[in-house]
Amino acid sequence: MNTVTKPTPRYWLISIIALLWNFMGIIAYLGQAYMSDEALKMLPEENQLYFSNVPAWVTASFAVAVFGGFIGSIGLIIRKKWAYFLFLTSFLALVAQHIYNFFIQNYIEMTGSEMILPIVTFIVAVLLIYFSKQKSQQGVLR
Repeated sequence: MNTVTKPTPRYWLISIIALLWNFMGIIAYLGQAYMSDEALKMLPEENQLYFSNVPAWVTASFAVAVFGGFIGSIGLIIRKKWAYFLFLTSFLALVAQHIYNFFIQNYIEMTGSEMILPIVTFIVAVLLIYFSKQKSQQGVLR
């Protein structure tokens, strides 16, 4: 028999912040995936080359990462165990995207060593996996 534990205010705060964080990721994805030619031409030359040559699998990884994280956050809000699997899927897609950026495309050379956002996204993804797994084990997620 599964016992259901009532979520704390901290749980709700983390869940809402996760939803907002992943919503910002969706906005970033849509901005990149549907960037107009005019907007692309306004970027520095290195960025123009990068965005013009991003393979479909990297764009797909980006989409899976942000939409998986967003739906996983909805899963936290409605207290479903499947949120953990969506966060895990989102993390794996993020890793695929980072492999391309750091080992194939040379992101550091292109951005001038702006590493804060990739590091933060990685840490947040790991923490959401941990949080959802922990809450599932505690009976908060059903």
